[in-house]
Amino acid sequence: MLAAGQRFHANDNISAFLEPGEREAICKEVEHHVRKTLCALVIDVDHDHNSQDTARRIASMYINELFSGRYEAPPAMTRFPNANALGELQIIGPIAVRSTCSHHLCPIIGQVWIGLLPQPDSTLIGLSKYARLTRWIMRRPQIQEEAVVHLADELEQQLNPTGLAVLMRAQHYCMHWRGVRDENAMMTNTVMRGALFEDATLRHEFLTLIGS
Repeated sequence: MLAAGQRFHANDNISAFLEPGEREAICKEVEHHVRKTLCALVIDVDHDHNSQDTARRIASMYINELFSGRYEAPPAMTRFPNANALGELQIIGPIAVRSTCSHHLCPIIGQVWIGLLPQPDSTLIGLSKYARLTRWIMRRPQIQEEAVVHLADELEQQLNPTGLAVLMRAQHYCMHWRGVRDENAMMTNTVMRGALFEDATLRHEFLTLIGS
C-alpha cells in the first residue's frame, strides 16, 4: 500500500490490497500482540482459564466482525431500472448500526436513516442493499462525523440521486464506560446533498417523517 501511495487509516477499506491468506495472517499477528498486551496488564494467560483463549477471541472479533468493513470487498449491488420514473422522496431506516470509536476502541451503537430522491432515469438498488452498504461502512474504527460523510459519498457514487440525506444517531461508549460516564448522551449527525440540501421544504419533510 505504501508503494501504491494508498493510505490505510482506521476507517479505510484495504480489501483490494489483501492477497489470499493475508487476512488470516493479520488475525494471527493481532492474536500474538493482544496476548502480549494481556501479559503487560499482568494477567496470567497461561494459567487463568478465563483468559487463556482471550487473545484469539479478540483478534477474531476485530478482524471478522467489528472491523470487517476494512478487510471485506464492498457488498454487491443488485440494480433495477427506475421503470416508472420515480421521483418522490424515499426513506430507508432506521438501520441498526454498530461501529467503533477510533479514539478508544469503544462501541458506537445507534441507527441510521437514509433519504433518497432518485432521478427519473436513474437505477435503483434493492432495499436490503442499503443496510448491507451501511453496515459495511460502519464496521471499522472511526468517528461518527466522518462515518456519515463516508456513507453519503458511497450512496451518491452508487446512485447519483437528485437529493440525498443521511442521519445517524448513536450512543458512544467512550462516554458511557469512561470519562464523564454519561449514560444518556446521544450524538446526531446529518449529511444533506443536492435537493435535500437546497430545498428547505424537502429537508423538513425528511426530518419530520423520521421523527427528528
